Amino acid sequence: MRKFKSTPYNLAYLAFRWIQPFFNPMEFFPAFPRYIRYFRDWLRYSRMNGAESIRFSDTYPCIHERTPATGFDRHYFYQDIWAFRKIVASGAGAHVDIGSRVDYVGFLTAVTHVTFIDIRPLEAALENFESKKGSILAIPFEDRSIPSLSCLHVAEHIGLGRYGDPLDPYGTQKACRELSRVLAPGGNLYFSLPVGKPRLCFNGQRIHSPGQILEYFSGLRLVELSGINDDVKFTQNIDRSVLENADYGCGLFHFTKD
Repeated sequence: MRKFKSTPYNLAYLAFRWIQPFFNPMEFFPAFPRYIRYFRDWLRYSRMNGAESIRFSDTYPCIHERTPATGFDRHYFYQDIWAFRKIVASGAGAHVDIGSRVDYVGFLTAVTHVTFIDIRPLEAALENFESKKGSILAIPFEDRSIPSLSCLHVAEHIGLGRYGDPLDPYGTQKACRELSRVLAPGGNLYFSLPVGKPRLCFNGQRIHSPGQILEYFSGLRLVELSGINDDVKFTQNIDRSVLENADYGCGLFHFTKD
């Protein structure tokens, strides 16, 4: 378990994590000058030829989005592309996903039939899509029955109660065991979660070492290990040691069952 170092930065970030559920202090103080700019822009726009009338009841201040570059979550961005490309390349006629991001699941329906399993069903009307309520700890499929399966940035949360699931210190390990159970011989499992020096960030997530994950999936064969390092750089076929020594990397594991 990583020992907490009480540096000023770490203490400030710890305080931020506890305060953020009430409000985001990172946006509170910058909001003042940004609101001034908002009202200035409102006045300037209102004076322009062809400007529509602006009723106060229709105002919608968006004050935090004038950034020099487009921001994105690199873990989710790279993992979704990684898995999507692999599923397309495999030519899977049907795919089962367990709890991954709904955008990723929705895009997959453009190339294959998708069955989405989650304790919180996705009530979306889409062609090539089916949603079933179910737990990753009891996937509603027979043993060795799913030829194409994904579970991205999900298993690290299992057993922490964050999404209404029961508390269980072995949640991630049990989830991996269940994914192994339903994967068909010759099938493909695309799996990701945060990796690095093992620790629990209650009740957000667990960080696992790549070695732990390989042990949890000991009945499967690793086809590829890719990942995102602490500098949020994606590397295909990454050196395992980079992820073992990371603070908060992302491991992308492609497994198959012989």
